[in-house]
Amino acid sequence: MRLPRSAPTALLLALFATTASAAEPSGCDKFKWDIARERAALTAADRQALDSGAEIAALPASGMALTLHPLADARLPSPPERAPKDGTFAGVIRIASVKTGVYTVSLSAAAWIDVVQDGKVLKPIAFSGATNCDGIRKIVKYELGAQPFVLQISGAPEAAASVAILPAE
Repeated sequence: MRLPRSAPTALLLALFATTASAAEPSGCDKFKWDIARERAALTAADRQALDSGAEIAALPASGMALTLHPLADARLPSPPERAPKDGTFAGVIRIASVKTGVYTVSLSAAAWIDVVQDGKVLKPIAFSGATNCDGIRKIVKYELGAQPFVLQISGAPEAAASVAILPAE
């Protein structure tokens, strides 16, 4: 029996889709470390509502509900380290004061995180993420110095995301 010419293409597409979805861990238990504190901050009823471009004096104890804008309107101070897809949303928060230490930056959405401090994009020291976990999509750890910093979110699929920046445990 001879397969139609499109059969190999369909087979390759099916294999690629299976491989791509297998690469993404699924479920709250698939994060590399305990996420209970970050997840609670991202879903808390008392999240501080902020519009992109907001400047805050210090980190809130809970999460933030950030309104995002189309990339062209977001006015990110630095180009994202990863180019966002067309039609996605972005936002920025400026934080004036933070103590030196390791912090987790958690997001409710599948988006890119850049932390800029002293004019440099910081490299994360750890990352964990999973799909299909209500309220949280990813956590990235950064070591921050005791000076102002900028949090940039880009590539978000929707115009809002919950963000939490907490001291790492």
